Amino acid sequence: MEWEGLFAPVTDFVPESDREFWEERSDVLTPDFWDRESGMARACLQTFVVRSEGRTILIDTGAGDGKERPYLQVFGHLQTGFMERLAAAGVRPEDVDVVVNTHVHVDHVGWNTVLRDREWVPTFPNARYLFSKADFEFWNPLNGHERLGMWVNHNMFEDSVLPVHQAGLADAWEGDTLQIDSNLTLELAPGHTPGLTVVKVESEGERAVFVGDLMHSPVQMLRPDWNSCFCEDAAMARRSRRRILSWAADENVLVVPAHFDGHHAAEVIRDGDNFDLKAWAAFRPQS
Repeated sequence: MEWEGLFAPVTDFVPESDREFWEERSDVLTPDFWDRESGMARACLQTFVVRSEGRTILIDTGAGDGKERPYLQVFGHLQTGFMERLAAAGVRPEDVDVVVNTHVHVDHVGWNTVLRDREWVPTFPNARYLFSKADFEFWNPLNGHERLGMWVNHNMFEDSVLPVHQAGLADAWEGDTLQIDSNLTLELAPGHTPGLTVVKVESEGERAVFVGDLMHSPVQMLRPDWNSCFCEDAAMARRSRRRILSWAADENVLVVPAHFDGHHAAEVIRDGDNFDLKAWAAFRPQS
């Protein structure tokens, strides 16, 4: 984990929600995801380490240290000790073989690069960095796309994506899926961003799906039609969320979002047209 804390008022973070519902489902939402006294959502930034077929794979790289984020100051000029915690987990930068950025947002690509001799350079020099081509092109400011999250992601492409591309380490993949190996598959689930990707994992009969920002809070599991304030295509985000949650509920797949604080992963069940918590995962990642 890189960071955790209070992020934003819940009705700003998930604008279609209301305090009454947060109160009604406080059994799920407090205290790990909602601070009732302040009305703020709790969140965290996480990187997941997956070892598969002899390779070390990172899923998302958080916000990074020392980044200039004038319109999202909570993630600006951080000094978190993240790399030391990654080393304590047995991962050195040179050990990483693959970096999967579930999407190109400020809090998912930050540790792609580090500042060295006043230049942003790739943190993981031996890795291939995987981006969906849809997101890579959408967030490249030279392409001139209108973007809902333009200001909160200010500087992000230039300091955390472009240097990886210029170093020849970026792979912008196309299509609906990409097979990393026999255990891991990338699958597009667009809406939050045009190229949001989930990572499906299957090994020894067990399955999980790392969903990035398909959901920011369990309130979006309980009410999957409620988008976050950062979703670029609202209708598509709803469709993708429902599709992945339906599959997870029907197939008993562990759902691992990027920002769930406290309890970090969940099994879900159907609840009429919505979904509900079946059980939290019986683990807590390293902090």
